[in-house]
Amino acid sequence: MERIYLCIDLKTFYASVECVERGLDPFQTNLVVADPSRGKGAICLAISPKLKQQGVRNRCRIFEIPDTIEYITALPRMKLYMQYAADIYGIYLKYISKDDIHVYSIDEAFLDVTEYLKLYEMDAKRLAKKLTDDVFDTTGITATVGIGTNLYLAKIALDITAKHTPDHMGYLDEETYKRTLWHHRPLTDFWQVGRGISKRLEKYGFVDMYDVAHAPEKVLYNEFGVNAEYLIDHAHGIEPTTIADIKKYIPKTNSISNNQILFENYEYEDAYLVIKEMVELNVLDLVEKHVVCDHIGLYVGYAEDDVSSTGGMRKLSVVTNSYQILLKEFLKLFEETTNKEELIRQIGITFGNVVDETYEAYDIFTDYEDIKEERKLQNTLVEIKQKYGKNAILKGMNLCDAATTMKRNKLVGGHNAE
Repeated sequence: MERIYLCIDLKTFYASVECVERGLDPFQTNLVVADPSRGKGAICLAISPKLKQQGVRNRCRIFEIPDTIEYITALPRMKLYMQYAADIYGIYLKYISKDDIHVYSIDEAFLDVTEYLKLYEMDAKRLAKKLTDDVFDTTGITATVGIGTNLYLAKIALDITAKHTPDHMGYLDEETYKRTLWHHRPLTDFWQVGRGISKRLEKYGFVDMYDVAHAPEKVLYNEFGVNAEYLIDHAHGIEPTTIADIKKYIPKTNSISNNQILFENYEYEDAYLVIKEMVELNVLDLVEKHVVCDHIGLYVGYAEDDVSSTGGMRKLSVVTNSYQILLKEFLKLFEETTNKEELIRQIGITFGNVVDETYEAYDIFTDYEDIKEERKLQNTLVEIKQKYGKNAILKGMNLCDAATTMKRNKLVGGHNAE
């Protein structure tokens, strides 16, 4: 049986929530979700559809909004957005089993509606309208829908096709995809094709999905390795993975990651401090979960778009959640790979191959008594933060001007709870 999927996106979600909370129409209101205290370089987490109509791009920085446009600024309230998202998920559950729903992000979900079309005696578009009408009537949030015969086509129907239809719904099967989107540009409009992949394809003269679909597979595998398989399938509109497959998937290895876009452009030394803070916070996460790791990863993104990101992965000689060991390895990786002359805007860290702490292991150079003493301290810090909050106990470095921990700890909670 041919499966039918919906990909539902809550339109400009954060901005729409803020408009609804104020009794305003997001399609008639200029509203920006951002924290001006971070300076003019602060990123707008969302902008209302009305601002988009005036040429303001989503995820812009405050200084990029033309001075001629008047707008309302709303401070981010993540707890509120999560509550709205939970309420909307509850609406989906009125019609569709949780086994047939995959929550892709706070404002986007995939639904396998194959078995429900006959049940409700509706086609996919009518069922999608029933769901999105209920969401709007209950919460005031408008949704856009992609309908497809696989997960990829549903996502592409949402991202590209639905934007050009009066009812904000798009439909794609493999043939429709080839007929209407094979020559669509730019390639970055397609799911999972970022600027890096697009540039690598352009080296060979591949500028649209038709080119990729007809490219010599050997060239693609030489360039992208095993990931070429996904690219080739998607170029033909093929995606074999189902929601049932996603539900059954058990990863062979786990990781814990943290990524932040900095409040402003940071010099190398200031970013060095942020790395130390991020490692400390994530080590406490490892300790709290009683897990250890033997891989680390670092990503550093720069303020200038034409400067390539740096970082990399590194395997450790130990399996640990020791702050002193992990910090040393992260700082070494940061020092060795970072472009010290460029301003830094984004930092991401990853602990890879995360396993239960029963697998903890050290080499002959490790002082295990030091590890045990550190573990006692880390467990105490976890208990204090659990009881009194994340900012209940801080280090001197957290009080430096360039530090971000205190501010970030308040992003969920603090003024967000007002």
